[in-house]
Parts: sequence; structure tokens; C-alpha cells
Amino acid sequence: MENIRLQKYIADSGITSRRKAEDLIRIGRVKVNGDIVTEMGVKISPMEDEVEVDGQLIKPEGKKFYIMLNKPSGYITSTSDDFQRPTVMELCQDVHARIYPVGRLDYDTQGLLLLSNDGDFANAVMHPSNNLKKTYIVWVKGMITPEAIKKLKSGVDIGDYFTRPAQVELVGATERESNIKIIIGEGKKRQIRRMCEVVGYPVIRLKRVQIGNIMLGNLPEGKWRHLKKAEIDLLTKGGK
Repeated sequence: MENIRLQKYIADSGITSRRKAEDLIRIGRVKVNGDIVTEMGVKISPMEDEVEVDGQLIKPEGKKFYIMLNKPSGYITSTSDDFQRPTVMELCQDVHARIYPVGRLDYDTQGLLLLSNDGDFANAVMHPSNNLKKTYIVWVKGMITPEAIKKLKSGVDIGDYFTRPAQVELVGATERESNIKIIIGEGKKRQIRRMCEVVGYPVIRLKRVQIGNIMLGNLPEGKWRHLKKAEIDLLTKGGK
């Protein structure tokens, strides 16, 4: 077997994505044959070298798993949590592999979340060049105005970032709340919530229903299913 980059080996072991693996290397949490490695680009022999993350010996997973989860609110998108809050891993305990979230959803956000133990898949899905759009259904307080929708479409300043133009469609509205669909191609922390807050309409409820061409559909909340091969192909090819 040919030598491979250390971060790919870590990702293929089901620990985390390749980009997160690079962070683990940088901060000194990875050892190769007992020595801490912090440089990028190091290659290892999967047959000869021993790799540890946080003192735990790791090995690449054999079978690859690709999961779609309908995440409820009240769960952390992480493999563990320092504050003992529920994580999405608790909803996937019957998956017999060490998978991890591909991307994230906020604690109080619902909907489509991907999980896998394939580092190449995770890297392809999350890389900006893949141009995967994310579709959200958003419930906000009050009857949203055409002016506010226009601002969301053109981009708004959310403090540390000016959002790119988005697709925004009014689904329905009453005096108490409005229901809108927002499609974005980026993913800053709590971006949708911050966008709506800036234009004066705080989010009541937020649900992601689509990533690229892959839709959540009627998957029950809190349940998961395997992705089909065609869906995996669509996600890795992205918007290209």
C-alpha cells in the first residue's frame, strides 16, 4: 500500500474530517510512532506506521458509511460535548461504524445533516469549490416586508461578514409570523439567524431541508437513513 498524507489517514479512520484533522495536527494532538507531528504534508505508511490521536491508536475504517439524519433541535453537531449536552451521535448509535458529522447545524436548528466515516467524501462536500447550496425553511416573528426580503436577497452585514446574494422566497405570512425559504451557498456560524436578526425579524424556528440536490424528504425527525449511491455522487460532484 502506498504512503498517504497523515490528515487523510486520520479522516479515513472515522475520527473527523480532513480539515479538522489538519487542526488536530497543528495543535499537537497527533503522534506518529510515538512522536508528535505538527507539520502539514507528512506522509505515512498505513502498513508500518502507528498513528495516535489524543493518545488513542487509530486505524482506517474498512466499510464506508454515508448517512442522512433529520436532526431535531436540542442536539450538538459534534462527536462529544464538554458540557454533557446531547450530541447527534446519540441518534446514530445503531450505525456500526465510527462516523462523524459532515458540516454542522446549530444546537437549536433542525433538519438535514450528513454523517460519514469517509474523509474524501467529507472534504468534497464541505469544500467551497463544490458550490453546494443549502436550502432552509425559516419561521420569523412578524409579517416580513418586501424591503426586508430584498435586503436578504442582496446581502447583509452580519457583523464580521457581508453575506453573498441569497435566494429568498416568501412562503406564507400572518401578523404574528412569516415563513420564508432561503437558499445560500455559504455557511457562517448562525448565518441565517443573524441575517434575519439584522433585517428586524428574529428566527422562531429554522430547518435545513436540502443540500445541493439532496432533499430531506419525509425522513422522520430524529431518524437516519443510508444515502443512495446516486445521492453520494451528486454531493461529491456538487454544483459543477
